Amino acid sequence: MKKIEAIIRPEKVAQVCELLEKVGYSGMMITELEGHGNQKGIEQKVRGKSYKIKMMLKVRLEVVVDDKVVNSIAEAICKAACTGLQGDGKIFIYPIEDAIRIRTGEHGNIAL
Repeated sequence: MKKIEAIIRPEKVAQVCELLEKVGYSGMMITELEGHGNQKGIEQKVRGKSYKIKMMLKVRLEVVVDDKVVNSIAEAICKAACTGLQGDGKIFIYPIEDAIRIRTGEHGNIAL
């Protein structure tokens, strides 16, 4: 099992969720967060004044999947989240040792 963690633009969440459902995966956790990557924020002009916004709004999407579908899920997230602009986000993939469904006590892939 692997955990896929994607940091994406908030405006891309609906597209990512829709594509994940189309490829057969609908279980996920979503967290709103603020941060910045290499771009270290953006500069915006409001009423003629420039403002530096250091912390950008982002969304963290987390899914735990069987090893067999990791690449297809990661590719689906990339496809749906990509704008081609700086700040599109990142995907991190972590190994998961076990998963346990609390209600039934089932372990492993069946608990997903």
